[in-house]
Amino acid sequence: MKLKYIGESFGVDSLTDGKIYEAKEENGMYRVLDDSGEDYLYSKVNPAPLDGSSNGGYWEIIEE
Repeated sequence: MKLKYIGESFGVDSLTDGKIYEAKEENGMYRVLDDSGEDYLYSKVNPAPLDGSSNGGYWEIIEE
């Protein structure tokens, strides 16, 4: 599946506003191949860093 992240960009190697990412659904979350080139679990509702350094954003489904 392809998801577009919309929201505040965070981290050098995390999520960038407006960028499209490859993802899979896993345990109620999205496993996303982020800017680091690694796959990580992100919230389906409000993807944001765990340390609270950003408000995060939301996903727009581009392709299922």
